[in-house]
Amino acid sequence: MNTLLVTSTEAGTGKTAVALALARLATERGADVGYMKPKGTRLESNVGKTLDADPMLARELLDLDAEMHELEPVVYSPTFVEGAIRGRENPEELRTRVQDAFEGLAEEKDLMIVEGADDLATGGIVDLTDAAVAELLDADALVLSTYSEPGDVDDVLAAADDLGERCEGVVFNAVQDADYDDVETDVAPFLDGRDVPVRGVLPLDDDLAGVTVADLASELGANVLTDDGVGTNERVERFLVGAMSGEAALSHFRRTKDAAVITGGDRADVQTAALDAPGVTCLVLTGGHRPSGAVLGKAAENGVPVLSVQSDTLTTVERAEELVRGGRVRDERTVDRMQELLHDHADVDALLD
Repeated sequence: MNTLLVTSTEAGTGKTAVALALARLATERGADVGYMKPKGTRLESNVGKTLDADPMLARELLDLDAEMHELEPVVYSPTFVEGAIRGRENPEELRTRVQDAFEGLAEEKDLMIVEGADDLATGGIVDLTDAAVAELLDADALVLSTYSEPGDVDDVLAAADDLGERCEGVVFNAVQDADYDDVETDVAPFLDGRDVPVRGVLPLDDDLAGVTVADLASELGANVLTDDGVGTNERVERFLVGAMSGEAALSHFRRTKDAAVITGGDRADVQTAALDAPGVTCLVLTGGHRPSGAVLGKAAENGVPVLSVQSDTLTTVERAEELVRGGRVRDERTVDRMQELLHDHADVDALLD
């Protein structure tokens, strides 16, 4: 049996999508594939329990009959971390728990896909970094990374150094067109020369970028003030803060696209300017204020949803940007698209054999 750990240099690299896509590609080739995520980090409340959304999606898409406590043996919550700092967690017992769960899931499997945490360092407080997990489970490791500047190669080399001989290579994900040739012609040969083979360079895909307005509203706990369904399937890739005058805001807003404007609910001038900019996908109004009827009427006319939240602007911006950075996998369609990207732009044979 082979085991592949999918890890990453940072959160939001598409780790879950790649892990599940590789599992499904292997299944299509006739392999019996298992999955686990030893440290649950993307936590949400589910039927009274705090669980990681990634194993829940994996169980559905890979048709697994394992229990959640097997797929996710360590719930790496803030409460858990606090307890570990205070000595309430035994690292050796946790390692045994992870290993026992893995052995049960791996029985009669041809391949085990193990999903790492947010980054390689997560888990260090209980001696369960991704490098330690790879060693514990005798796994090869694939590193995922984004690329926007040459300095990103430092992070890849640091990850490869942590993993040592278990590093199977790196896949760069969501590479913009302007950077794609640089990665293929300069970065890949350089890393190959450092014994870190580049197994794939996946282009940025508009369908996988950002989050939908509906996702944003749900995550922020926002009230949608416009008609149900209007513009909620549109995607948001960036956030703009409307803190300037309306005239200055309009000039700023017109230079962007696929953006949500976050501003105070009492800033009618900024709200109107945002609605005049074609690249603004939605308005997020903070402070619990309701906008004027004129603003809501214009938003409805332009098909731009208006969200209202109780939190202040700074808190809202932080939560919204964290959501986009999280690169959350939404549904089967996301994994299907990642399968296509891996098939077309990665050495799947090398990764699965």
